[in-house]
Amino acid sequence: MALPQVLHYPSSSSVVPKSYLNPSYLHVNPRFLCLPPSIVHTRHHQCPKPNTLRCSASSFGEKPHTGSPKTDDVVELPLFPLPLVLFPGAILPLQIFEFRYRMMMHTLLQTDLRFGVIYTDSATGTTDVGCVGEVVKHERLVDDRFFLICKGQERFRVTKLVRTKPYLVAEVSWLEDRPSADGGEDLEALASEVENYMKDVIRLSNRLNGKPEKEAQDLRRNLFPTPFSFFVGSTFEGAPKEQQALLELEDTAMRLKREKETLRNTLSYLTAASALKDVFPSSSS
Repeated sequence: MALPQVLHYPSSSSVVPKSYLNPSYLHVNPRFLCLPPSIVHTRHHQCPKPNTLRCSASSFGEKPHTGSPKTDDVVELPLFPLPLVLFPGAILPLQIFEFRYRMMMHTLLQTDLRFGVIYTDSATGTTDVGCVGEVVKHERLVDDRFFLICKGQERFRVTKLVRTKPYLVAEVSWLEDRPSADGGEDLEALASEVENYMKDVIRLSNRLNGKPEKEAQDLRRNLFPTPFSFFVGSTFEGAPKEQQALLELEDTAMRLKREKETLRNTLSYLTAASALKDVFPSSSS
């Protein structure tokens, strides 16, 4: 089954040198965080080529984060199974060329421009938790293909498959983060810790890539902890199962803690790699 194609937008600032496509290295910048297989929970994934999924802090909503549907609402939603995870606030460019999805697009363009993106792979199949993608820009070509720019909105859980032809349509319920079990978690402090780890990871990654070790600027961009946790998860390129686990969590504190642990492990890995580079400078070139 052909799937919608994720567009590749070339950008010289985000191209990974070929030597760093090796899974033993880590390429990091504020828009793309490619975790090494030895660090993330899903260890068998290779780092993909860059520019597959573009997202940045500016893609995510400013404070406050409002407008989500009620969690007890159940609606029908057309679904796009894709080999990636879309987070609320992230930007996803797509090219639609298969007939069934072109049919979907004709329907969406006459209605509310919203569809569900769900992660799928050949090993584990399709997940039941995904994220709504809203078409914010589109271009229809003469051969009836579509170029789309979509933005992640609410998360959902598939409760019932309504039909499979000509494309998947399901009943879904909405997911929202719930208050932490202990109720006393300082989310602002936790988000700040995660941001600091991200800055350190970016700094060391730049060093390993031969770039200036400039201090990363404000990564939160005025985001509340919940949307910031989604932004952090969206940067974990190359680890879609870890991203899916983060998307499914319904506790902001748990999501931030898991991201903090992953970033801490990544920082340890980079620190060791940086020390090796100092001892054996010629072997790192």
